[in-house]
Amino acid sequence: MAKPVDFSVFSVLVTGSNRGIGLGLVKRFLELPCPPKWVFATTLDLEGEDNKELRELACKCPNLVVLQLDVTKLESIQATLKEVQKCVGEGGLTILYNNAGTSAFNDLQTENAKDMMRVYSVNTIGPLQMSQAFLPLLKKAARRSPCQGLSSSKAAVINMSSIGGSIELVAFWDQYQVIGYRCAKAALNMLTKCQSLEYPADGIMTVAIHPGVVKTAHNPVGFGWYVE
Repeated sequence: MAKPVDFSVFSVLVTGSNRGIGLGLVKRFLELPCPPKWVFATTLDLEGEDNKELRELACKCPNLVVLQLDVTKLESIQATLKEVQKCVGEGGLTILYNNAGTSAFNDLQTENAKDMMRVYSVNTIGPLQMSQAFLPLLKKAARRSPCQGLSSSKAAVINMSSIGGSIELVAFWDQYQVIGYRCAKAALNMLTKCQSLEYPADGIMTVAIHPGVVKTAHNPVGFGWYVE
């Protein structure tokens, strides 16, 4: 029998975690046998109805901190960074999970600059700016970790990608063209590749993940990639 993997992290931040996969990730981290000392969940609107379950979790779990965050705005990212820094101190941030995402159901005829720029700003530029801002905290976590090599227990940037961004597969094309979403996720894949070449020097692992077919309230058909 294979030896169980020892997975323990000091702190994790999940963007877009008021519902769907983001909320599921937060719950799973909190349910771990040895949960993180700090779990940071972010949402666009702290008082929104979508945040009810997240607020209830925060009342039950003293290690869960819910923060307002708009990944498209640098001032919002910096405000979140300051709050996280207050909590983690010299321990740093172990995992940055860039999960927040959006889409517009446009095809080649209806895709437009406004929708495409909105999707790109959340799905691609957001993860870039979050990674840039939190890099010092990720470096701190990596330096303090006893782990050798690269691992999510040491320091990691995890980008929520999609099979929809695969240039080779162009999956589900007949059902959903979603041009802006595909282009943004393809760009996120390249960003992840670039980060994976640069960040290991500081002990930070970077990966992109495709979650598979996931049905959520905002993606009821579960067509093979995730829309926050």
